[in-house]
Amino acid sequence: MHAAGRYDGLLFKSSGRDIVVDDWGVNSTDDVLTPTPAPTSTRKPRASFSGFGRVVRTFPQRVASQGKKNLVAADNALHTNYTYDFQGIISIDEKSMPGSPLWNTPIPPPQSRTPSWLRRCVSARSRPRPRADTLSRPATAQWAQQDSCSSTVFGSLQPTFPDDRSSGAAARAAAAEQKQMRRCHCLRRSHTRERRIRGDSESGIGVDVQITRRESDMTRLDPSRLLPRELFIDILSRIDAQSLINSELVCRQWYSVARDDLVWKSVFLKEFQPQSQTIYENATEFQIRGQGLGGEEAEQEWKKMWRTRKALHQRWLDGHAAAIYLEGHYDSVYCVQFDEDKIVTGSRDRTVRVWNARTYKCTKILGVPSRNQPISLPGLTGRSGRHPFTIVSSQQFKLEPYAGQPDVYHVGSILCLQYDDELMITGSSDFACIMWDIKNDWRPIRKVRHHTAGVLDVCFDAKHVVTCSKDTTVCLWDRRTGDLIHRLLGHRGPVNAVQLRGTLAVSASGDGVAKLWNLISGTCVKEFPSKDRGMACVEFSPDSRAIFAGGNDQVIYQFDASTGELIREMQGHSGLVRSLHLDSANSRLVSGSYDNTVRAYDIHTGDAIVHLSGWTASWILCAKLDYRRIVASSQDSRIVIIDFGFQLPGAELLEHRRRPSLGSVTAGLSRISV
Repeated sequence: MHAAGRYDGLLFKSSGRDIVVDDWGVNSTDDVLTPTPAPTSTRKPRASFSGFGRVVRTFPQRVASQGKKNLVAADNALHTNYTYDFQGIISIDEKSMPGSPLWNTPIPPPQSRTPSWLRRCVSARSRPRPRADTLSRPATAQWAQQDSCSSTVFGSLQPTFPDDRSSGAAARAAAAEQKQMRRCHCLRRSHTRERRIRGDSESGIGVDVQITRRESDMTRLDPSRLLPRELFIDILSRIDAQSLINSELVCRQWYSVARDDLVWKSVFLKEFQPQSQTIYENATEFQIRGQGLGGEEAEQEWKKMWRTRKALHQRWLDGHAAAIYLEGHYDSVYCVQFDEDKIVTGSRDRTVRVWNARTYKCTKILGVPSRNQPISLPGLTGRSGRHPFTIVSSQQFKLEPYAGQPDVYHVGSILCLQYDDELMITGSSDFACIMWDIKNDWRPIRKVRHHTAGVLDVCFDAKHVVTCSKDTTVCLWDRRTGDLIHRLLGHRGPVNAVQLRGTLAVSASGDGVAKLWNLISGTCVKEFPSKDRGMACVEFSPDSRAIFAGGNDQVIYQFDASTGELIREMQGHSGLVRSLHLDSANSRLVSGSYDNTVRAYDIHTGDAIVHLSGWTASWILCAKLDYRRIVASSQDSRIVIIDFGFQLPGAELLEHRRRPSLGSVTAGLSRISV
């Protein structure tokens, strides 16, 4: 084993157990020392990396391998306590000499600047222990051999190195220790992570999941290519309309599926059809259709219908509508009802007129007018709020009233009316109600008289008819026979309005109270008082949960029908609220007032949607609405149609069109064959 080093210009070489250091350099091979000139150094001295004593050295060139240097340092720490000073002098502690009195005295560890990880690498556990015979060898043989050779340098002693060390053993031990430390560190981290997850591994609560994959590395699969077309259609039918429109831009396969009529039908009905609409008992088919959901045909342009409904809704919010005026009555128009095909109006001139809802022509007059000349129509001035973007007036046609028996007509003003597909019932100031057969060219069926004053309102379903009057009573009678069933008493003033929902009815009176009636027992269930004055109109929601009422105090009340609690007050009118009508399918409530205005409200928030002022020249006596239009009648003998779908492309697709019956198809084929 050989070791060499240089300390501030002093060169030493070691072979076996001998080491010699002088000022000009010596060379030692085994036990023979030969002079070796020391090369000059031009580099600055630096501190040793080993830290075994403070050593300043320079390296103009490498004299011995690094492994040998490490071995020398390890041997020094094991066997000899010698130090190198900055002048290159090597001194040996007396403690390390065998036979010294301080040999068995514990020596404190030297202060070292070696990093802690390197000291652990060269700890006693990883170094080979010295042989027992070396430690117990007497000093006479080992140390006496060096007296004659090194007395000029060391005095009487010189350090010895064991001759059983392998070159690079300390470095390999250090590398192995570092590798073992890294492995233990990784194992500790994995065990800690397992313990953290194992704390709640069943539910997964508290597990911190970190996705390290980039988005570009994720696997993407096209469902249009992997799934059957029917299943992919069902998936797309569950998303919203805007997402469905974006799906058309993915690829051609997606485009063909996203434009399927089945997909758009589901999206259209999910958005515009009421999800939880409750149809009350005995409701007629006429009362639950006409909601702008299209017809009964098998094939419809559902995507175009969706676009039309969205454009129509925006027109409602903007107040963008056309004003269409129907002129023909000779006096004030008290009542009106309409559907997608016809408009029926009743007037103070004692007649009922039927108008075509598409051409705006009067097609039928029921009754004999009280006068021969219409009243002069005042001009439409003083409009405020939203103005019509166009004005259309109906054409005048000379029509003769139906020539029937005089006793089947009203001899007073037509104050109220209601109709369905088969029957129309009108109430008049002559205390009577007349039932008309619509399917038989509007022929009168019978006249019923159950009140002692003018009939102010009428309402019916598939089984019953309810009427109210100035005589402060509410009458319930049979639709098929006209027989009286109950006379409901309790109001102290004229009963101005009534609504029917199954076995419940609600009435509004001039005494300032709205009453909820049980029609089976004929008793009042609950009362809903106003804050100030009398009530003139009332509406009952189809699910029988909400009651709306208006009157002289110029506000609209919304009550909870089950608890009687006042939910909200809708403000805006400056005159008596004369009329109310509810479109529950589209969550809108329309009101007509003596301040010449028509307003529409959102029933969920109470906010005003539309404010139309000055579209008529006098008081608003009645106002009704559907998904597309508002029809209002006034004291100036005109009917105004506020049409938000006027000239809107695709508006005709929203109308309810019945599927042709088998009989009509057969008749048509027979005519073609002839």
